[in-house]
Amino acid sequence: SKGTAMRRWLFFAYGVICHLLFLVTFAWLAGFVGNFLVTKSIDSTLPGSISQAILIDVLLLALFAVQHSVMARPAFKRIWTRILPEPIERSTYVLVSCAVTFVLMWQWRGIDQVIWNAQHSMLRGLLWGLFAVGWLLVPLASLLINHFDLFGTRQVWLHLRGREYRALPFRVPSLYKHVRHPLYIGWAIAFWATPTMTVGHLLFAGVLTGYMGLAAL
Repeated sequence: SKGTAMRRWLFFAYGVICHLLFLVTFAWLAGFVGNFLVTKSIDSTLPGSISQAILIDVLLLALFAVQHSVMARPAFKRIWTRILPEPIERSTYVLVSCAVTFVLMWQWRGIDQVIWNAQHSMLRGLLWGLFAVGWLLVPLASLLINHFDLFGTRQVWLHLRGREYRALPFRVPSLYKHVRHPLYIGWAIAFWATPTMTVGHLLFAGVLTGYMGLAAL
């Protein structure tokens, strides 16, 4: 019917918008962590004590971790899809993840005491190179499995075509044959590779690396 066709197109548009929002969030996060192109970055300080900054930052990181973990649980999905149509469940997860990430970047309190600062130009260049490798490895690793399934676009496309969604078979292509979690490796490199490491950046990298370590178990 006309109503069903319209609904399918709306779901498809919603899924595409959520996917595009992820790409914007990913690029913004790279600028945030790398201290370039964005107005407020990981080392931008705000008035307040260091203890207050640490508390706020830890709470923001906890919100990020809880949202990512809880919404990915099969038990949560079973309850969630009683309210939310199943074809847009993954896209909605992506949307909420982007919103939580933007809140984290918006409210983040930089702590700018320096832990290390690479002085040699060659070392700085190497660390910036590693930084780029980390941020490129994340989308590459997702493309190796199925980028569009991971971000919900495949689900809304199949729904638009009137085809039933089927989970993709488990595969271990290229990088996955050698590393169990290339995505996590990419994120870890992206977070830790920096010529200038501050206390705030260390807190961000340390907590999120710990979270990924637990998630990988």
